[in-house]
Amino acid sequence: MNKNYARFLSALFCGLLAVLFTANALTPDKEFSQVENRALAQRPHITGDTFQLPPLSGLFTSNQGGDFFTGKLMSDYETYVIDQFVLRDTWVAAKAYAEMLIGKKENNNVYFCEDGSLITRFDAPDEKRLERNFNSVSKFAASVDVPVYFGLIPTQASVWADKLPAGAPNYDQNLVLEAAGKAVTGTTQLDLATNLNGHKDEAIFYRTDHHWTSLGAYYGYVSVMEGLGRGDEVIPLEDYAKTTVSTEFYGTVFSSSGVRWVKPDEMDTYVPADGLKLITVSTNASGLEERTERPFYDESYLEVKDKYSMFLGGQQPLGVVYTGNTDKPKLLLVRDSYSDSLVPFLTPHFSEIHLMDLRYYKTSASEYIAKNGIDAALVLYSVPNFTSDTNLVFLR
Repeated sequence: MNKNYARFLSALFCGLLAVLFTANALTPDKEFSQVENRALAQRPHITGDTFQLPPLSGLFTSNQGGDFFTGKLMSDYETYVIDQFVLRDTWVAAKAYAEMLIGKKENNNVYFCEDGSLITRFDAPDEKRLERNFNSVSKFAASVDVPVYFGLIPTQASVWADKLPAGAPNYDQNLVLEAAGKAVTGTTQLDLATNLNGHKDEAIFYRTDHHWTSLGAYYGYVSVMEGLGRGDEVIPLEDYAKTTVSTEFYGTVFSSSGVRWVKPDEMDTYVPADGLKLITVSTNASGLEERTERPFYDESYLEVKDKYSMFLGGQQPLGVVYTGNTDKPKLLLVRDSYSDSLVPFLTPHFSEIHLMDLRYYKTSASEYIAKNGIDAALVLYSVPNFTSDTNLVFLR
């Protein structure tokens, strides 16, 4: 390589850096990524406390002094630069495409499957956290005077394991189900795996999202009703009229994978919203309870990236579905987002379905049961969400 060519490459590299630096400086920061469906990091605030010197006793530790001395400032700034990098979505997609071209079958812990499915890898759970979560469910069951049911939903990585690339590392979710059967006490445990595995050749999960489809939720509903001892009340699938509400759904796994070449999913509903009322319960700044009526199916979400939030309007600390079936029992459902598409199928069988999300709702569930005349409680999570959840300690 001659000197002129070397100088040209150096100048080209420096010019590229200058262009990227200028573009990043001139591009306004974004607060939210529609593609990734998450809030983006903002520029860290620097105050006088940021550079507060640590005490002499803390000079050689990482937990003393201001953010500059603990390393938090640099960590936050690095996250901010990555999130706000110009053309971020394009770079993420280019990386995924490059991984595919060199023969790799995974990007950002998402496997590329031959049928176009994107499946998030499931890693071995933290045993201590899993034990704490099992104990939290057992203690909750012992603290209430109503029957408590407990179920874990296996996901694509388990039910569709035969779609994964050959030799792909993937922890067996059945081991978590077996551990739950031994560790959780005081509950009736539901078997959702059998029905889902029995219908694994059907479109029971989205190909671009981690949730089950409405069809998968129907089979989950069958398992729930059987576990509640009410299997004879199950409404046959053929009695429902399927309505396709979107043919352009790209879910969270699509976003995190960087893959942009797969077809979108369809979204369907089976249960009409007639006669169903959803009330969101929240607490205002004065500590007073506020109740807001919301659409049972919020079709405004069909116009944005986060289409799955059409079911029950997405995340909420506490919601109550009133079905009009006043002669039916009341159910408390302690849940993750998989229940959003499950609840419609449960509505014929309960007068009220109380939906509690422990990520946002920290008040005692046992007190809530007594106060609201709940007849039964169901703790229902997907396996990955249950094994990684840090909020089940609030189930008390």
